Amino acid sequence: MQGSTARRIMASLLAGGFLLAGEPAATQSGLVQREEALAAVFPGAAIDAERVYLTSAQADRIAELSRDDVHTRIYARYVARRGGVVVGRAYVDTHVVRTKRESLLISLDASGRVRRIDVTAFLEPPEYLAPERWIQQYHEQRLNDDLAIMRAIRPIAGATLTTRAVNAAVRRVLALDQVLEAGTADAPAVP
Repeated sequence: MQGSTARRIMASLLAGGFLLAGEPAATQSGLVQREEALAAVFPGAAIDAERVYLTSAQADRIAELSRDDVHTRIYARYVARRGGVVVGRAYVDTHVVRTKRESLLISLDASGRVRRIDVTAFLEPPEYLAPERWIQQYHEQRLNDDLAIMRAIRPIAGATLTTRAVNAAVRRVLALDQVLEAGTADAPAVP
């Protein structure tokens, strides 16, 4: 079986009865697997995995829109379709919180609003992990000037580095999606 076909089958199986829409897909460690998270946020959708290779111009535009550095020019993107219609996209953003890495799977609806954020890897001590309730502030958010800590997003006392890292990742992904969906992308996505 080819990779994207296997992923579509796995997503359909997971969505078909093992996970309910809207419920968090959690594992024993509190982190989720990408396949579980994708199936939970896009139930019944066929999920195609792609690698996106950004050009220098795209990376510069994303940095400008997100107001943060672009740490890599290669992103994992997942496109969810039902009946051939795109219902959403998800991206993986891996970044440093304090001294160690965290990976977030940031899922967007078809119009580019945040649907859900799942932590898929967290190498910092568990006490630095942002609480789910705090992360839910990003639900339905779009990229704008108010998408910032102390504006639309409340801070977490004693967790400045965590809040900054998550906010920067969300802004980066929203900018990435905006650049790719605007048709300004001249680098192809590779399945």
